[in-house]
Amino acid sequence: MLPNVLRTDAADHTPVLAEEIRELVSVQSGETILDATFGAGGHSRLLVTDLAGEGKLIAVDRDPTVRPYFDRAKASARGVQMRFLRGDYAVVLSQLAGNGVKADVVLLDLGLSSMQVDRPERGFSYATDAPLDMRMDPSDEPSAADIVNTWDEQELATIFRRYGEERYARQIARGIVRRRAEAAIDRTGQLVDVVRASIPAPARFGEGHPAKRVFQALRIEVNHELESLEAGLPAAFEMLRPGGRLAVISFHSLEDRIAKHFLRDLARGCTCPPELPICVCGHEPELRILTPRPVRPSARELDANPRAASARLRVAVKV
Repeated sequence: MLPNVLRTDAADHTPVLAEEIRELVSVQSGETILDATFGAGGHSRLLVTDLAGEGKLIAVDRDPTVRPYFDRAKASARGVQMRFLRGDYAVVLSQLAGNGVKADVVLLDLGLSSMQVDRPERGFSYATDAPLDMRMDPSDEPSAADIVNTWDEQELATIFRRYGEERYARQIARGIVRRRAEAAIDRTGQLVDVVRASIPAPARFGEGHPAKRVFQALRIEVNHELESLEAGLPAAFEMLRPGGRLAVISFHSLEDRIAKHFLRDLARGCTCPPELPICVCGHEPELRILTPRPVRPSARELDANPRAASARLRVAVKV
């Protein structure tokens, strides 16, 4: 059993599946870790301890409020070279790979950080009334409010259905268009009210908050999260040295499906049609999957951090 996971201050992000990641990626002294979604640095500060004072950490994040967390982590990591790069991880990893930078561990912890959810002014949460924003990088455009107030009914219904898997996507989109004709929808509380009013009464008391899927869909669209994942995974793989480990934590089925298919395709050997009696393609597996099924949080972790309930971890090693 590994030592207890790192305890952060109350204001910090609690890293999910931290013990499982630490065990599966098995960081060795002198290696290079690339944390592509640094956040509040919970995973990085834990993994850096296994470098034993020798090695390197490259931290990447698009959120400008992350820098103080990195500075604090760097101050406590004696002997480890640490570098922070701000930007969309898909872009940053592609640039690093193009420059020949190599890593032994690449970690992608997708979705939101607790520090983003817990800051109402960021507009990510449906639990608190706040400006409707949802941008991980505040300099990006458009915001969630821009989309809600300018996209047509069909476009809104499409993203609610595609990214939120919302069964009442059409009704909610229609409700938004009607409400914004009276006044702009620029606060999270207003959007929650529209969602509640647009769906059948029984659905308001179903599984989870009724606006959960709409907020998820808007956040994914605002931050181009699935596009980043599809572009970032190949760059992450390219950066890995032979024997390097790639770990991906996802929080909904859309992300997990992309990660699953990417790892599975690289782990395949022969790609010849099944009717051929012998292999003629000569294709060899490029990854070995360490988690045939996604790793889920333990009951003990869920008791301590209920937000981890939807987390799924996949890990593979480059061969």
